Amino acid sequence: MNVLDDINIPVDPSGALSGETGNALILLQEIAHAMRHLLETGESRTLDLLAIPFGPTDEDRLLSELGQGEVSATLNALGESRVWESRYSGVWVVEHRNLDGQRVAFQIEITRMPEILCAHSADIESGLKRLNETLITGRQGFTSENPQEEP
Repeated sequence: MNVLDDINIPVDPSGALSGETGNALILLQEIAHAMRHLLETGESRTLDLLAIPFGPTDEDRLLSELGQGEVSATLNALGESRVWESRYSGVWVVEHRNLDGQRVAFQIEITRMPEILCAHSADIESGLKRLNETLITGRQGFTSENPQEEP
């Protein structure tokens, strides 16, 4: 008899010992449902990943399955925010960190365009005001009388 035969090795079909809760699969199913809802109604959905109890490997498994698509953006306002489209069009991962680098929000947005990337009316008004000031006060960098022509 081998000494190794006396070692009890538990079999864990639930995945709990591997660090998985199964929430990654549940979230993928919810994402598929939200994609159908977006197509049928035009309504976006947001899933707050910080509110989901993940095991140590669930987040990595979910992000691995979602992958990364063609579009990504980084914003720097009161900390870094990263946004990237997954390999599934309309499914976006949005992560916000504070100035100390701590994650303060982590979401999946099922939408045509994440809200954080949309210009707000107040920002557009401010931009228009600055552009008009530039055009009025010397046409900075323009040598022509027509601001649409480059020097």
